[in-house]
Amino acid sequence: MKDGPVLGIDPGSVATGYGVIVTGSNGAVSVLGAGVIRTNTKRSFPERLKHLYDSLCQVICEYAPSCAAFEEVFVARNAGAALKLGHARAALIMAAINKGLNIYEYSALEVKRAVVGYGRAEKRQVQEMVSLILGLDKLLPRDASDALAVALCHVQSMKINDLMKVQIP
Repeated sequence: MKDGPVLGIDPGSVATGYGVIVTGSNGAVSVLGAGVIRTNTKRSFPERLKHLYDSLCQVICEYAPSCAAFEEVFVARNAGAALKLGHARAALIMAAINKGLNIYEYSALEVKRAVVGYGRAEKRQVQEMVSLILGLDKLLPRDASDALAVALCHVQSMKINDLMKVQIP
């Protein structure tokens, strides 16, 4: 994994969370930025997808992450909502790819397990653990907090991968 900031994305067609973290030389993780990209639901869906794409490109230019970690789409009861989420996720992934980032994907279960220790944790538990792990003074909006959780999951995953590498002399 190329060292540098990690961009976490919690995709949504109405609200997309993003969070950028960096790991210091001492192993401590800190937040460079986090927020929510909101779309105007009165706009056409293609215009909303363009807004997501353009906004994520701006975030990438501002924070210069080395990679992007995305939460995978889960199966929803409403097929129409799942389809829109898939389109939004695709627009966001294309923004990251077009900016030269490597893409990593994690299920909600993996993210919750990495941050809370329990794959079926509630959203509020994730929010609180993200705040605790990153030493934040207050809870962030859920979408931003979820994005930071995805980034934390990626950092943890890469650390485990590094530990598991076999050293060949």
